[in-house]
Amino acid sequence: MRTTTLLTATGLLLLAGSARTLAQSLPSDPVANAETPFIRNLRPDRPGQTVTTSILYPGQVQVELGTLRYAPPDGLGPRRTLSSALLRVGFFNHIELRASQGYLADVSARPTLGDAPQPSLPSYPNGFAPLTVGAKFLASSNQDARSQVVLLTELTLPTGDASYLNQTYEPAARLLVSQQLGQRYGLEANVGFRQRGFRAEGTSQGQYLGTLALNGAILPTVGFFAETYTFWQRTYGWQPGLTGGLYWRPLPGLRLDLNAGNTWREGRAAPQVGAGLSVRLPK
Repeated sequence: MRTTTLLTATGLLLLAGSARTLAQSLPSDPVANAETPFIRNLRPDRPGQTVTTSILYPGQVQVELGTLRYAPPDGLGPRRTLSSALLRVGFFNHIELRASQGYLADVSARPTLGDAPQPSLPSYPNGFAPLTVGAKFLASSNQDARSQVVLLTELTLPTGDASYLNQTYEPAARLLVSQQLGQRYGLEANVGFRQRGFRAEGTSQGQYLGTLALNGAILPTVGFFAETYTFWQRTYGWQPGLTGGLYWRPLPGLRLDLNAGNTWREGRAAPQVGAGLSVRLPK
């Protein structure tokens, strides 16, 4: 029997150490920064690849729903619709617990044209995708500081529909860094990895990610989101992309967004458009 490696645990420790060192070098901010729009208003972890450094306070609950419509990378298959839901719950000691899951609509049936049979489609994954659970940990001591460092750890479970082949545990970790610009704007950056399983050979199928996003207000209740990112995977190499969109925030705890960009599937870029709703529930 092959020995299980500690590669994933080592990666998490390295990220945690880096986060603590970086956080200790950040200046502390006055508590008054908690009232700035960038901190006070809802900042969801969507629609792009970038996860924000925003952490909910103990007892706060936030729900983020979204839908994406994307074209096949090769232009031959059907368009797909991916719906997703993310639940975030504030915990004690600057910790946020989270769970997310997606749902892919079935495209196995194709309408007929008169009596002429249509070519059958290949088998596509559909139904509920594997569930991902995780947590955010604040590396600094001030949750409302202008500069933030957060460690995100996640684990994808093999719980999806049977049409999702080769399911296994997928551990992941990211270092999240943000810098507030003025009172309404901010830069967010992520660097991290996801691998298949806990063995060394899982790293050959692992995926590494780097992102940089800018978001802020155009009007008091209308804002923008712009992101550049890149994946790296051993089979496909570098896979850069862009995401952009607009959002409307009628209330500090309610946000609706429209977005467009591209995602990577099987080493090819697939254009996509989407929309989302994010709500922070009152305590």
